[in-house]
Amino acid sequence: MADVRPFRAVRYARPGAEVTAPPYDVIDDASADALRARDPRNIVHLTAEPDERVAAERLRGWLADGTLVQDETPAVWLLEQDFVGPDGVPRRRAGIVASLRVEPYSTGAVLPHERTHAAAREGRLRLLRATRMQLEPIFLLHEGTPSLQRPARDPDVDVEGTRLWRMEGDAGVTAFFADRQLLIADGHHRYEAAAAFASEDGADRMLVVLVSIDDPGLQVFPTHRVFAGRPDIDPPGERFSSADDARAALEREPSGAPAAAFVRAGERRLVRGDPGELDVELVDRFGHEGIAYTPDAGEAVRRVESGEADCAFLLRPPRVADVFERARRGLTMPQKATYFFPKLLSGLLLHPLEP
Repeated sequence: MADVRPFRAVRYARPGAEVTAPPYDVIDDASADALRARDPRNIVHLTAEPDERVAAERLRGWLADGTLVQDETPAVWLLEQDFVGPDGVPRRRAGIVASLRVEPYSTGAVLPHERTHAAAREGRLRLLRATRMQLEPIFLLHEGTPSLQRPARDPDVDVEGTRLWRMEGDAGVTAFFADRQLLIADGHHRYEAAAAFASEDGADRMLVVLVSIDDPGLQVFPTHRVFAGRPDIDPPGERFSSADDARAALEREPSGAPAAAFVRAGERRLVRGDPGELDVELVDRFGHEGIAYTPDAGEAVRRVESGEADCAFLLRPPRVADVFERARRGLTMPQKATYFFPKLLSGLLLHPLEP
């Protein structure tokens, strides 16, 4: 179902930590300023540039002066990321970097799982129009494991725990993915922007990282919900003496039974949902007014105890199988329902667009 192919990557002639950055949508203003100051050719000067015309002109300059170079022949890339998760456990996640043909969701080749916002989508579309370059990859999941072996040589790129090996040709990935459905883990806005660009321009390829749901390093973490200015939120539930006790009770709940640990000043409860709900859908009933998100449960509790927030819901990580199942039924989940860690590093490979 998915059309996955090798591509002629554009990349830095001198790759390194000074020119890489997290994805544009997880960088706040202070982080962006720090990354800009790190190096005048850091990728954020393209991905987080407020004026897309300036980004396009800068990109052309980097291509002209040799800052960025393009491979002469197409390839796919094997990727490995070593990381320590928010839970303190070291892991290694592996994937494939390749070119994907963008299709409407209606074809079923690529499935979304979260809702998007028009403003963010339009911003990425304007950047595509100006640069004609996929500046950073999106993160996709698939079932099964391709028979792609890591070469017995040093990686071609090695930056901050992320390693890339160039695999000449398609290394069998085109045939492997021809009958696969893909699930967007991170990058819904960029995918939808690419689909809109393809419909108006004809350039229908984009840069993706593909990771198997069976990869031992794939881990989804929860994004906890914190509410300020919402004293009205007061769901009934089983009481506990501490947030840790409520979270321990949450972990003992059956995986198919929706529940969350609720924290309010002087209150710690286990709140249960209705059959068929996911944990995030239980919380979504309370709306989004005053909501904030954090992957750090301790930080969520601290905000409540300090008086910065009225309450917090501590969640379990969603199961990838549940996310896939919902997506196949055409259902989307609330915003920030999943937290895939680590984020992909931007600035390693870029994908030029051709009509």
